[in-house]
Amino acid sequence: MGTSSSRHQSSQQQQPSEQQPQRPNGASPQGQANPNTAPPNSPPRHNPYAPPPGPPQFFPQPYPHPRAAAPYYGPVPYNPYSPYPYPPPTNGQFYTGGGAIRPPPQSYLPPPPMPVAVQEPQRTAPIRNDVNLKKQSLRLEKDEANPGCWLVAFSLDASLAGSASILWMAKEGESCSLTSVRFNVPSPIRFTFKKELGQKFVQPAGLGIKLSDITSEELSKEGPGGVYPLVIRLETEPKNPPPDAPPPDTTPGAKLPRWVQSQTTYATIIKQEDGGYKIKVLRQKIWVDGVSYELQEIYGIESNSGATSETDHGKECVVCLSEPRDTTVLPCRHMCMCGECAKVLRYQTNRCPVCRTVIDSLLEIKVETKSPAPSPAPSPLPQK
Repeated sequence: MGTSSSRHQSSQQQQPSEQQPQRPNGASPQGQANPNTAPPNSPPRHNPYAPPPGPPQFFPQPYPHPRAAAPYYGPVPYNPYSPYPYPPPTNGQFYTGGGAIRPPPQSYLPPPPMPVAVQEPQRTAPIRNDVNLKKQSLRLEKDEANPGCWLVAFSLDASLAGSASILWMAKEGESCSLTSVRFNVPSPIRFTFKKELGQKFVQPAGLGIKLSDITSEELSKEGPGGVYPLVIRLETEPKNPPPDAPPPDTTPGAKLPRWVQSQTTYATIIKQEDGGYKIKVLRQKIWVDGVSYELQEIYGIESNSGATSETDHGKECVVCLSEPRDTTVLPCRHMCMCGECAKVLRYQTNRCPVCRTVIDSLLEIKVETKSPAPSPAPSPLPQK
């Protein structure tokens, strides 16, 4: 009975709400149009602001857990053209999953370059050459008795007597033999020389060559098959021939036996603008004990070949400036160091201290220096 009376009282307290009149779209309560409200049947207005971000997305983390102490790096593809693997595609940044940035591991960085040690210096003994043609003195002179012809002239050093052969348009064969391959050139000639240093030679008149019969292209370079425009061979008399040795062959350019020593010079001829000719030496070879060697100039050995004195300069090692030079750098052929400095330097750098060329090998040459001649002893006084 109490319950029904409370329901009746609550229903009486509720008053019916008055119905509000509906305003047209775009009208304000005062009857004015709203400027922020689009008129009816109009397209939607453009919003210049970006939409708000969506809810955060969560992705599964790689194994192990990102909170682990050790960082996780994915597999790195193999590069067959490089000894080092590709770095992971993270633009140089290594993330561990929790936002921390760690430096790249050392396995992705190339190791520092190691200095290349030059091989141990090679010790060699010089070969004594009994005859030598000074290639700076090799030249052509005009034959005054025969206009248009040219004569060969040069200087030579000989510690033994021997003979020289001059051949035109010749090539080398077996046992250092020489053969002329052209018929419109003078025949090979052979002459003898004596034991003397600095002796000069000029080809006899009437035995010269008329260079106008040969094209400038053939004279200026080595021809096909190893044909050289000018070849000069100096050979010495045998010092100790075997008892059963045959008599020597005196034909110019003949084969050389083992007990004969020789030096052969190969050269080309360059025509000058004034109408003259200049000889250019291409190479020189020596024949010693049946073996052929090609001569190479060593820069700096000239100052070490003379007599030693306190006033000599330029013979010291360029590194320590105290010991004499005896080691040559190859391939530049600079004789600039002593043996001890070469052993130390080859572990520090691989370049020549003179020209900075990369060193391939070191060659140690022991040059015999001439000691000054002793003063003659006084003659004893005659006894009374």
